[in-house]
Amino acid sequence: MNSKILRAIWTVAILVFLASLFFIMTISYSYFTLFQKNLLRNETELAAQGVAISGKAFFDELNTSNYRITWIDHDGNVLYDNEVDSEKLGNHLEREEVKLAIKNGYGESDRYSNTLAHRQFYSAKKLPDGSILRLSIVQAAVWTLVLGFAQPIVIVIFIALFLSFVLASRLAKNITKPINEIDLENPESYYGKKDYKEIEPLLRHISAQKIQLKRDQEQIEQTALIRQEFTANVSHELKSPLHAISGYAELLENGLVRAEDIRPFARKIREESSRLTSLVEDIINLTKLDSGEDNRTLESCDLYRIAENAIDSLQSTASELDVNLELSGTKAPMVAYPELLHSIVYNLCDNAIKYNHKGGSVFVKVSQDKDRTTLSVKDTGIGIPKESQERVFERFYRVDKSRSKEVGGTGLGLSITKHAVLVHRGSFKVVSEVGKGSEFIIILPTQPT
Repeated sequence: MNSKILRAIWTVAILVFLASLFFIMTISYSYFTLFQKNLLRNETELAAQGVAISGKAFFDELNTSNYRITWIDHDGNVLYDNEVDSEKLGNHLEREEVKLAIKNGYGESDRYSNTLAHRQFYSAKKLPDGSILRLSIVQAAVWTLVLGFAQPIVIVIFIALFLSFVLASRLAKNITKPINEIDLENPESYYGKKDYKEIEPLLRHISAQKIQLKRDQEQIEQTALIRQEFTANVSHELKSPLHAISGYAELLENGLVRAEDIRPFARKIREESSRLTSLVEDIINLTKLDSGEDNRTLESCDLYRIAENAIDSLQSTASELDVNLELSGTKAPMVAYPELLHSIVYNLCDNAIKYNHKGGSVFVKVSQDKDRTTLSVKDTGIGIPKESQERVFERFYRVDKSRSKEVGGTGLGLSITKHAVLVHRGSFKVVSEVGKGSEFIIILPTQPT
């Protein structure tokens, strides 16, 4: 353990040092590059004034060892260059900095110079006579700065390694001695002892972890059983539409269907496909809610407005089944997950429509007080037996399986609703009577808790 602590501290020290060095060198290099450009710009302005006044005579006694100076006429021909014979140079009219100078009076660029075989900064100034004076300087490489700082860097590395070794050695001895003497089977026996005062929270945590591990094991076993049951239910629910689609398709493929039955068969395949799609979508949504992997964000929203949108999207379904949809209440501003609120309203209303009587009604009401928002979805449908009211939120539980298959339910709508309510730290209640209808009451906090 001592060696691990030593390696850890050394590694951290070196990584921090290298990261700091990289950051410092990056900032320094950026600053030095900016400094070079500003200096080149100033030198160009000064040289341009000199050439404008003295002409070519300005270059006679000029010491320009750090800069390359090129004087270009308005046609792009090189009149003078302090490093290369001007007669060997081509036309410069297409150079970026020259074009900018002709257009704006001043131009800058940086690129690799084929003539001088290194990267250059260029600065060009248009003179009163239309000619262009250009100065350039070699862009300093980052290794130039690194080599310049080589000596202080080596000293800092040596000091950092030495201090890391000394501190790591002392810390390792002080930390590992009492830890190595602990009897992990009885951490409670070290409570209150002077030598273990600093690590007593760790000992209490170990003791708590032993208890927690036992509970977790029980929970894992329970979760495994739930997942096994869920998998079995999903497999069963998927088989029915898949078998139906396969059967109808096989009959069509083998030409065993009369011409007048083709449309009904196609409709059956479409209906089963739609049911299968809805089932898969509900399974995906429920899985996301279970795992917490849904990328949701809290937003300011209005439950009444969300209820309006959900009801609008269900109006066609309600009309087909001759069910009346009514919304009442007041605006209910709150901070929540809008897509989950829509899911709650949609699933409750969808169930209320599908499990209703022809000519029945669904009454949706939204109300709000200071701390909570209430959603009520009441229908005049078939109702739920008392013994089933606590189970309707279970996955794939159906009170009337034949009716559920007839209306195309997946058996997951209320389970998704339950999870969406729990995500909001809300609560729900069911009031129902067989033959008279049901009321689902959802209570949500107005602000997130």
